[in-house]
Amino acid sequence: MKHNELAVTLAGPKHTLSLKNPVTTASGTFGYGVEFAPYGDLTSLGAIVVKGTSLKPRHGNPCPRIAETPCGMLNSIGLQNDGLDVFRTQKLPALPWKDVPVIVNMYATSVEEFGILAAELNKLEGVAAIEVNISCPNVKEGGAAFGADPVQAAAVTKAVRDNAPDKFVIIKLSPNVTSIAGIARSVEEAGADCISCINTLIGMAVDLRTRKSRLANVIGGLSGPCVKPVALRCVWQVVNAVSIPVIGIGGICTAEDVFEFILVGATAVQIGTASFMRPDAAFHIVEELPAVMEKYGIKSLDDIRGMLSLG
Repeated sequence: MKHNELAVTLAGPKHTLSLKNPVTTASGTFGYGVEFAPYGDLTSLGAIVVKGTSLKPRHGNPCPRIAETPCGMLNSIGLQNDGLDVFRTQKLPALPWKDVPVIVNMYATSVEEFGILAAELNKLEGVAAIEVNISCPNVKEGGAAFGADPVQAAAVTKAVRDNAPDKFVIIKLSPNVTSIAGIARSVEEAGADCISCINTLIGMAVDLRTRKSRLANVIGGLSGPCVKPVALRCVWQVVNAVSIPVIGIGGICTAEDVFEFILVGATAVQIGTASFMRPDAAFHIVEELPAVMEKYGIKSLDDIRGMLSLG
């Protein structure tokens, strides 16, 4: 199979992002990228999405903060990260950003802080795109998640867009909303180049023996194969609500899963929890794409993208 048959272009209203294939990594599941270099060639991926980055370092939530569930896992990491300064001086220089796009997932607690962080990331040559986590709480507005309200979601999007004029801007949506399509339309109108979905579902797990929560934070984010049906539904709804490209996330463990997301309209995908099951998951899926295309008679990604039959 020719290399260009797997290539995809995420074409937004302001910028485009070209990937050699549709497989990227999901923030929070691939560290800063370099940790997974022993398991595969980082440059074979469509893009590397690094863990959520904030202006200042964050220690995260107390342990235990991961709990396995049937067909998935719960996490309440609390966006632990080394902060912007360490990322730009130590983490980014260690990545092969000249050979594979590096996407920085960003986290903040106010619209103003999102703008400040976006302006700093805009200065970094090695950052190809910014992915904005709007599932985090707006501290100034009582802790409600930015992504739960279309007005706040749009305000964050505009702040990032205005302060990072040179970067491809992706807004990552939460499934924990009444209408994900409505949120998607609001961020598109505010200047997003692309949408990624979904972030984790809210869940919890308890220990009957100890009668305690299995997470110190009580609730956490549910991910893994168990969320794939919800993710497919959300991607399909968002694709049909906006004209900007969509990156599908949620329970993708095989090359077949990748094509299911493309079938409902996704342009690219992110591999998340699968990397905890096998560290080489993303690399393995890339290798399997040509064989699966041949198995199902798919000549190009465009042949199947958004071609779900509703009859």
